[in-house]
Amino acid sequence: MKSLPKKAIIIGSGYIAVEFAGIFKGLGVDIDLVYRQPLPLRGFDDDVRAVVQSNLKLRGITQHAQCEPISLTKGEDGRHVLSTTTGDLHGDVVIFATGRVPNTDRPDLGLKTAGVNLSEKGAIIVDAFSRTNVPNIWAVGDVTDRVNLTPVALMEGMAFVDTVVRGTPRQPDYSNIPCAVFSQPPVATVGLTERDALDRDIECDIYLSTFTPMKYSISGRSEKALMKLVVETSSQKVIGVHMVGPDAAEIMQGFATALKCGATKQQFDQTVGIHPSSAEEFVTMRTLTRRSRSDG
Repeated sequence: MKSLPKKAIIIGSGYIAVEFAGIFKGLGVDIDLVYRQPLPLRGFDDDVRAVVQSNLKLRGITQHAQCEPISLTKGEDGRHVLSTTTGDLHGDVVIFATGRVPNTDRPDLGLKTAGVNLSEKGAIIVDAFSRTNVPNIWAVGDVTDRVNLTPVALMEGMAFVDTVVRGTPRQPDYSNIPCAVFSQPPVATVGLTERDALDRDIECDIYLSTFTPMKYSISGRSEKALMKLVVETSSQKVIGVHMVGPDAAEIMQGFATALKCGATKQQFDQTVGIHPSSAEEFVTMRTLTRRSRSDG
């Protein structure tokens, strides 16, 4: 883009849509964020999604939830007109942030010639060790459409090195993968959401805290931070950690290690917090918010 638009329409509400809505808004662009779900960031914990929706609103980003695009045209003034199920939107640019497909149909790759099996979406099909149906061809990363995150591709690559180069077969471990959305403020999470736990018939204890971070007290910003623990009731093992707030990604990296080690709520409670910090909230939440169990 050679110039900054006055108004942008962003379609989608995943990582890229939410992050770029914040970037453009920070540069002074008016934003319409259009998405089909009731809340942004599908797949994240519902409490996290609700706080993100609220924080986007507080930043002046106009959201059109449960809204479906119908058509895109250009008006007489040269601006784009997006017709949706809730009305027409006008903008200087329209950004589609609705997902990606694997770039595997390039003729120079020669996958079809080599006989490599692809999924309906065009992803390279691999086994647990990242091997394709052609014995001497392997694939890692987003092109396999497993967990599409850069550090996951790195993990898959290192597992490939162990398996093929070092001769010590190792499968990538997809449990408790942390991730972050660099919205304003950012989101970070590791483990199961509350809905994930219920879908797996895991009865869980929920610990939830929302507050205004101390660093906002002088500036007067009213954005809320959220911290949430999902704890398996029977074992008291922490199976999900979720956060919206400043430095969320930095904080979550350490808690990802704790989940990999099988930490329990008691061990969280026995950990001394660093004061004053937002991170200490994760080890000082003592009051049970609710006990959650599946209807089945």
